[in-house]
Amino acid sequence: MGGPEHKQAPRQDSHDLAIMLDPVLHAACDGQLSEIEWFKSAWQHGGAATGFAEWKFPDGRTTGVLVKLPIGPNEYRWTTLLGLCSAEQFSASHELPTPRMLAGGTELGGYDLAWFVIERFPGSPVTPEFSKPDGSRAVEELIDAAVEFHRRAGEIRPVDEKPRPHDWDKLLHRARENSKHHGLTDEQRWNEAVKKVQHRLDWLLSKWESRRIHTWCHGDLHPGNAMRRAGDSRARRGCTLLDLALVHAGHWVEDALYLERLYWGKVDLLHGVKPVSHMAKLRRERGLPCDDNYTELAMVRRVLMAACVPAFVEHEGHPKYTHAALELLEKSLPQLGH
Repeated sequence: MGGPEHKQAPRQDSHDLAIMLDPVLHAACDGQLSEIEWFKSAWQHGGAATGFAEWKFPDGRTTGVLVKLPIGPNEYRWTTLLGLCSAEQFSASHELPTPRMLAGGTELGGYDLAWFVIERFPGSPVTPEFSKPDGSRAVEELIDAAVEFHRRAGEIRPVDEKPRPHDWDKLLHRARENSKHHGLTDEQRWNEAVKKVQHRLDWLLSKWESRRIHTWCHGDLHPGNAMRRAGDSRARRGCTLLDLALVHAGHWVEDALYLERLYWGKVDLLHGVKPVSHMAKLRRERGLPCDDNYTELAMVRRVLMAACVPAFVEHEGHPKYTHAALELLEKSLPQLGH
């Protein structure tokens, strides 16, 4: 981002940086941005500063906005591509699956630093809705938003990048080591299950790496990254996906399985909704490609992900989750013909 005339942003706390650049930011917004209430959020992990403010349209209307800086190039690119709106477009863009963006840039105060002003969402993410008796609607709406994201992203930009590489061999080696040295329950079962995956790794990777790369995946699909716009009701499709920093080229089953994996240890919170099959159904309804072999692809990816769970035991080592992953691995691998 930026050119050689721009300086790197100073290395300091993002909140302090935001305070320092506040006057420059207001100038860049041509007087349409009110005073910003900067805050530090417990749920934010990206190191950016965020603040709430009001945005004034030329006709005098106002709307609540969120200001964020600094942001990475991927998040800036996709937020801009999918959501940048003029004053006239803002009200007519209520159905966008990503935040509407009112202002932004890749330079601020002479620094090579990306920032944006996006619509503010009331309330909290949809996570608590998953725990309600009728939580299946929230699950389905989240998947629906992901499919709409896939559709719109693909229309705006062809999938012209290679997928991210994964060193599955290294991850599986670490998984076996961790299963021996981190006191995992069912240590021997884990060791045997991962060893079987290692023996079939070449075949598994030949299947996975032959997948069609035809989707811009969100990359971080979970209910904590979804909110509802003001005025939305649960009677309509109202989920909006946030945090586009991990958007990448891939196959749509990656998003479906990312969501599924988070609930391996608490599958009841999906309320019987199967993310892969439900996403496939919605994609067919929208005329998006599904691929005849998507169930096998999903099974291959599921096996690889489950086998690598011990590799991340320091961060994702809840006994209920690791036990569910082990049972899924032992059940799924024999179902893959070889």
